[in-house]
Amino acid sequence: MPDEHEPEHELELTSPLVPLFVITNGRALPPDHQYEHTALVMAAEGASAMAGALSPEARQVLDLITEGFLSVAEVAGHTHLPVGIVRILLAQLEEDSLILVRRPVPRAERVDRELVSAVLEGLKNRFGA
Repeated sequence: MPDEHEPEHELELTSPLVPLFVITNGRALPPDHQYEHTALVMAAEGASAMAGALSPEARQVLDLITEGFLSVAEVAGHTHLPVGIVRILLAQLEEDSLILVRRPVPRAERVDRELVSAVLEGLKNRFGA
């Protein structure tokens, strides 16, 4: 009897992975920097007219971002999909020109403390403080 239940147990363990593979059509993850968690996405003008040819999950993402910008993390939260899957769907939607992506502003480079100190000293000497 335990042998009869063993295959069912294996199906339960692997079944959650199959829909994710199907959702992404087997596509690979885009590079991390392409769709960071804080990148903002919004549906392009007229994108809803082309939504009929999309998968239900891609359509759900597109419907979600039609009203305005949402971050990649927010899209993942609202759709209850893993961030990696959302990033793949967004890459597909961007390739089809259905979304606009506003990438986060890169962090500023660290300034040289010696240079800042020298400028501060020069200002103090010039204007007295």
